[in-house]
Amino acid sequence: MAKPIGHVIAESPKIQSLINELVEEVSKLESRITTVVPPHESLIEDARKAFDDVGKYRGRPLMYPFLGTGAGRGPYVELEDGSVKLDLINGIGVHIFGHSHPRIRAAALRGALSDVVMQGNLEPNREYADLGKKLVELASRKSRLKYCWLTTCGTMANENALKIARQKHSPARLIIGMENQFAGRSTMMAELTDNPAYRQGLPRYDEVLRIPWYKPGHPESADAALRKLKEYVANHEKNICAFVFEPMLGEGGYRTAPREYFVPMLEFCKERGIAVWVDEIQTFMRTGELFAFETLDIGQYVDICTIAKTLQTGAVLYTEEYNPQPGLVAGTFSGGSSAMAAGLEALKMITEEGYLGPNGRIQKIHSEFVGMLNRLNETTCKGMLQDAGGLGLMVAVTPLDGGKDTVTKLLYTLFKNGLIAFSCGRDPYRLRFLLPAVIDTQDIELAGKIIEKSVLEIA
Repeated sequence: MAKPIGHVIAESPKIQSLINELVEEVSKLESRITTVVPPHESLIEDARKAFDDVGKYRGRPLMYPFLGTGAGRGPYVELEDGSVKLDLINGIGVHIFGHSHPRIRAAALRGALSDVVMQGNLEPNREYADLGKKLVELASRKSRLKYCWLTTCGTMANENALKIARQKHSPARLIIGMENQFAGRSTMMAELTDNPAYRQGLPRYDEVLRIPWYKPGHPESADAALRKLKEYVANHEKNICAFVFEPMLGEGGYRTAPREYFVPMLEFCKERGIAVWVDEIQTFMRTGELFAFETLDIGQYVDICTIAKTLQTGAVLYTEEYNPQPGLVAGTFSGGSSAMAAGLEALKMITEEGYLGPNGRIQKIHSEFVGMLNRLNETTCKGMLQDAGGLGLMVAVTPLDGGKDTVTKLLYTLFKNGLIAFSCGRDPYRLRFLLPAVIDTQDIELAGKIIEKSVLEIA
C-alpha cells in the first residue's frame, strides 16, 4: 500500500537513528553540566556586551543578566558568561522537563524536519491533528470538554475563550473574575488581570467584576465569595457572559483554595447559564494531575478551559454547547512544528511515566521542596521563610518582611549565588518557584543551601 512521502520520512529507521545519535552526542557534551558554577573571568566582558545589546535593541534591560548558550541539563542552564545556574523558574513555567531533556529534544528535531516551520489553522500538518486529538482525549476523561483549538500562546488562548463565551451569550459583555488574577498581556487580558501596573496608560473598559479569593483559616470567606457572585448576577444577570478563574492564583501569589470554595459558585453559575471558564495556563501538567480541575474534582462544571506554557503552544478546550460559529476563532499561526511535536511528547511523558496521582513524582517533589523550605524556616532562617506551599510543581514562600524591595533584592542575590527564581503576589510579595519535573533530592538540597545563604546574606 502506497504511503505519503511525509509518512515515509517520519517512519524512516535511518532518520530516527540519526536523530537519536545527534541527541546522544549533544547529551554527552552537556553531561559535564552537573552543578552550579560561577562565571568564567575570560567570558564576563563579552557576555556583558551581549546582555547590554539585548536591552539596547528592545528598549529596556533584561531583568537578570541571563542569556543562555543553548546548553543545559535537567534543572541546570549554562549562560553566556560561562556560569551554570539552578533554574527553578524555567521560562516562567514553560520547560516542565527542564533543559535538554533527550525525549523533548528528539521530538523537537522530528518537528524541525517538517516541510514548514510554522503551522496554521488553514493548512495544518499531522502534528496539529495529533496534538489536538490527544488533548481532547485526555481532557474529556473527567469533563464534558469535547473540542480543542490550538493557538500560539496563553494570551491568545484566553482571547479565544472570551470570544467563545461572548458569542454564546451575546450581547452580554461582563466577565466575573477573581481578585489578584492574571490573564495575559493583550489589551483585553490586561483588563482582566487584577494588577494596575500591567495596564498603565491603557483605556479602561470596566467589563470585569471581581470575586474575593479564599482566605485560609476563614471558611466564611467562601460564603462571602458566593454572596458577591450572587450580587453581581442580581445586578447584571443579562450582561454576564462568563465566570473565569485560575484554580490556583499564579501571579497573584500561588494561593490555593479548597474544592468547597469553588463548588457553590460553580453550581450557581450552571443554574444561571453562565459559562464556567477555567484558566489553566500555568497549572496545566503541574498540580499532580494533568488538569487542576481534575485535582479539585470540578471537571463536570467546566465549559471552557485554556492551557499553554508546558504544552509549548496554546489551546482552548470547550464543550459542545460552546463550539463557536465559523470565523470567530482562527489566526494565521497555530504553532511551530517543533513546538507541537515537543508538546505532544511532554503530554505522553507526563501521563505515562509515573508523574501524576497522589503517589506520583510531582507530589513527591512538592513534599520534598516544601519540606526543605519549612526546615529552613524552623532552623537557620528562623521565621524568615513563612507560609511555604502551593500545588505540585508550583511552590511559593514569603521571605523576610515580604516587601517588594526586599523580595527584589533577594531575587538578585539568589541569582548571584546560582539560583533563578521569580516573585508573585503583592503585600506580601512572595518568592516563586516553578520546579522542573526532573529535579531530584540532590538538586533540592543544593537549592536549600543557596536559599539559606541568600536569605541570611540580606537579612
